Amino acid sequence: MKRRIAIPAMVGVAALALTGCGGASPTGSTGDAGTADKLVVWNWGDADEAAAAYTEDVKAAFAEAHPDVEVEIVNQPFDQYYTLLGSAVEAGTGPDVALFNGGTQLKSRASTLVPVTDELADLEDKLAGWPAFQADGETYSAPMFLQGFPIYYNKALFTEAGLDADTPPTTWDELTAACTAILEKTDASCFALGNKEGLGIEFFLSGFGSGVFTPEEYDAWIDGERDWTSEHATQVLQMWADSAADGWYNDGANSTAMFNDSFDLFSGGSAGMVIGLMSGTAHWKQFDEFLGEDLGFMMPVTVNDGTALALPAEGGIGYGILNEDKKDLGVDWIKATVDHDALSNYSLAGGQITSDTTIELDTDIASANDIVAELPGSKPLLHTALEAETLDLLHRLGQQLLGGEVTVEDAAAQLAASEG
Repeated sequence: MKRRIAIPAMVGVAALALTGCGGASPTGSTGDAGTADKLVVWNWGDADEAAAAYTEDVKAAFAEAHPDVEVEIVNQPFDQYYTLLGSAVEAGTGPDVALFNGGTQLKSRASTLVPVTDELADLEDKLAGWPAFQADGETYSAPMFLQGFPIYYNKALFTEAGLDADTPPTTWDELTAACTAILEKTDASCFALGNKEGLGIEFFLSGFGSGVFTPEEYDAWIDGERDWTSEHATQVLQMWADSAADGWYNDGANSTAMFNDSFDLFSGGSAGMVIGLMSGTAHWKQFDEFLGEDLGFMMPVTVNDGTALALPAEGGIGYGILNEDKKDLGVDWIKATVDHDALSNYSLAGGQITSDTTIELDTDIASANDIVAELPGSKPLLHTALEAETLDLLHRLGQQLLGGEVTVEDAAAQLAASEG
């Protein structure tokens, strides 16, 4: 029987650099951003029919307030999105409004965005995930969806490996034993991993971090007080390197695209587990289409004593205003993206966990219900607290650690130096 469950407001939510899907070929310049009756919007395209329908709902909600304003949506490829956007802004040819990942990607560009703190104040109590779109006391966007890194597992592969499919690992030792069993008794890898873009280590850091760092260390990390050469920070890097050395991942992970090749490996039954997403893509609804009742959800595992396990989750994506002359239109566009009906329709059709805390998720998919149940105790994603340059370095070092091309000590030293 289906359960209608309200999405609770999250506590401790901070920031996110959610990876999205690519859109159409780049345009590079809008050329019409100064036209009074036109709003130029950049994003990275619609992933599927449900996303396209959501975009149409947003446009319709915006048109109710501005029936005479033309909305030009320019889809850019995600892998080049921020490079193209930066170049366009520098050249003075950027859009009026652009889609941003919450956290690092938005906060590192706050100086180019128009604050909308007062204009969105009336939405504060209705939406969760605001800190991902706030910097230095100002708000720059409204969160459309919640995003996080749930760990999914394949119950059928667990059973084949002689594991209890209804009792997933709760400690690092248990996880290590489960991986050994999966590798020895099935033809699957333990985890599906796509690290061509270097994103794997940020999923790993944020996915397992609450079981490594004490709550005090975790909060200090989010607040910018961190030391990559400390015991627990280097421990995460060592765990990443050791898991690769122990053969947890599919062959050629460093040349496998995360979106969507690695997630297809999990959906197709070629991996026992994957650190996936809760909205957008690679989420519970997409995996359920392939695995059905064999889809399981598990929390991070305990690695050290004194830790408090928490689902890594926070605000996901939102539109920021780049053209102050279009601020009023931009604010109304942002409000249209969090229109109750648009988000509600998309939550059901697209498998989104929306920021609107008044929307109920109507599903009998167990993993979705389990994820929602953990949201009140969720913690922000560790990697999204990093500066953009450090995050880029982490991606490169993650690839090198995976391939055994750098030591943990050297990687930790480089990361510490990057943050001064």
